Amino acid sequence: MSDYHPKDREFAFQAFVDAHGSRNRTDALGELRSADYGRLDRLGHVYLDYTGGGLYAESQITAHHELLSDHVMGNPHSHNPSSLAATHFVDEARAAVFEFFNADPDEYEVIFTANASGALKLVGESYPFEEGACYLLSYDNHNSVNGIREFARRGGAEVVYVPVRKPELRLDEDLIRRGLTRESSCKHRLFAYPAQSNFSGVQHPLEWIEEAHENGWDVLLDSAAFAPTNRLDLSAIKPDFVPLSFYKMFGYPTGLGALIARKEALGKLRRPWFAGGTITLASVQGEGWYHLAPGSTGFEDGTVDYLGLSAITIGLRHLSSIGIDTIHGHVTDLCDWLLTQMGSLAHSNGAPMVQIFGPETTDRRGATIAFYLLDPEGAVYDVQRIEALAGEQLISVRTGCFCNPGDGEIAHNITRDDMAECFDESTVPVTYNQCQRVIEDATGKVPNTIRASLGIASTFADVYRFMEFAASFRDRAAGDVGR
Repeated sequence: MSDYHPKDREFAFQAFVDAHGSRNRTDALGELRSADYGRLDRLGHVYLDYTGGGLYAESQITAHHELLSDHVMGNPHSHNPSSLAATHFVDEARAAVFEFFNADPDEYEVIFTANASGALKLVGESYPFEEGACYLLSYDNHNSVNGIREFARRGGAEVVYVPVRKPELRLDEDLIRRGLTRESSCKHRLFAYPAQSNFSGVQHPLEWIEEAHENGWDVLLDSAAFAPTNRLDLSAIKPDFVPLSFYKMFGYPTGLGALIARKEALGKLRRPWFAGGTITLASVQGEGWYHLAPGSTGFEDGTVDYLGLSAITIGLRHLSSIGIDTIHGHVTDLCDWLLTQMGSLAHSNGAPMVQIFGPETTDRRGATIAFYLLDPEGAVYDVQRIEALAGEQLISVRTGCFCNPGDGEIAHNITRDDMAECFDESTVPVTYNQCQRVIEDATGKVPNTIRASLGIASTFADVYRFMEFAASFRDRAAGDVGR
């Protein structure tokens, strides 16, 4: 299809459901969209930023409001009636996480945090990084995983990165295995990679977890981008540390995440401090006298969000009622259609209008697409201008490097020397946008990207409307679109 018009959408939709055999699933999720996410259509929004944050269902908000209205809850660190009520809902939320991820409570702990970054910080600050320890991680990682390297380096541990390869931005499997199996005297070893890239949507092999264990590594599997639309079964795969953000899964609340940690691995962590709620006893008269509380309690600093945690149970039940496999199949079908259409979009001179960074099919990838829009001569339309123009039509896409500089640097051929310009003390570009302009002016490379991502409430109408928007740039010069 080369042109997109509203009158053609029904024909295209019928072809879509016929091609994917998904009429029943598509209709069911269309009804869910109307019932629980109707504000999108009522307000005219196309939301394509699910990797940035999920959307809450109206039923979640209603259920949580009713629960709060029907109970009196206080700080759970006591045994009065309001504290016991709060403790009940905290325990219920923890049980819901175990159930959703099929994690055995005898094997795992669920530690509530502010978000996935908070979960990662717990690991970074507490892992026994010292002289002779090793931290192996992938280029394809969120900055909150990259940031753990600073704890590692401060402790004297060796830090090794494994690159991704173009064009699909997959990790080099030979280098991964070489890193995991190399002869090493590392006493403590931590291997960190994402189940799904938040940049390219690539899904990396979960089989690496067992391979790493066989070679003495602890494994941190960043699941923040994976869990919203994929089944993560912790009875089948057994990473040692799994960071999550619940708002990316079901939109509400936005200040809660978790670290799901194997008890065996958790026992290796040494917290650098203690806080209210994390200890059973402390003394100010005896320097260094304190007893860290066992299990998850020893890692949940201060008072947990006891009012918000009841919303976690509601959100996980919401996903379970729909079925994570249903959500996965739906977004994969939409992603397949979108990738095909983007790949065939062309200017009148035959030049492609879209450059995709990452896999161009749904093979081993999630429904997150990083791309450029190109003009007839192959020049890149200014990505922030595209974001602004999309915004004028109430289409939400995201631009930037998505806190994943490793993928961005490889995707856009940015070298170490190019990046050095942004860390030159005489230049002092302190923001991402300033760095982008320094590199673009010096090299002509554009270290910025557009990202569209799909989720629970996405519909065919959303992706079709986005393609209408993308097709509107046909035969327009990048200079005419402007910055």
